[in-house]
Amino acid sequence: MSKTIVHPPVQPVVFEPEFIEGVRQIFEQKVVFNSVIGLKITSITPELVTARIDMRHELVGHFAYNRLHGGVISAGLDAMGGLAVIAAIGARHMDEAPEQRLHRFAKLGTIDLRIDYLRPGIGEWFELRAEVLRLGSRVASTRMGFHGSDGKLLACGAGAYIVS
Repeated sequence: MSKTIVHPPVQPVVFEPEFIEGVRQIFEQKVVFNSVIGLKITSITPELVTARIDMRHELVGHFAYNRLHGGVISAGLDAMGGLAVIAAIGARHMDEAPEQRLHRFAKLGTIDLRIDYLRPGIGEWFELRAEVLRLGSRVASTRMGFHGSDGKLLACGAGAYIVS
């Protein structure tokens, strides 16, 4: 007679408001370039992070079409990959206080980044999404997407980040 093993349900990780606010301050204010391009976090969960960039004249890359500069797309996706890693590391160490977890990101840096531009960046605003595919003890791998206000995928990326 076989015995059925029942595992308790896994509780989803929910970040404390102090952790989310700390990440927001680091990401939107202390990383000044993110502020320059207008990158604003809209959601942080361990599985997915999202942000938004509103189109402004200063971000135009092609004047005739009012198209977003490719460097803004690339920098935004790189930042989002890093943010996804921050969320994953934060979730891995929920046994620590929020302030202690926020100090774990001092050595975070991009190792490799690949961006594929699929469509022109034309629109009033853009949504960026990122997730961690694998979080190792030294390196994290991520996947990112850059979407138009209509939901179409305009660019996608993959990144590797040093975490130790």
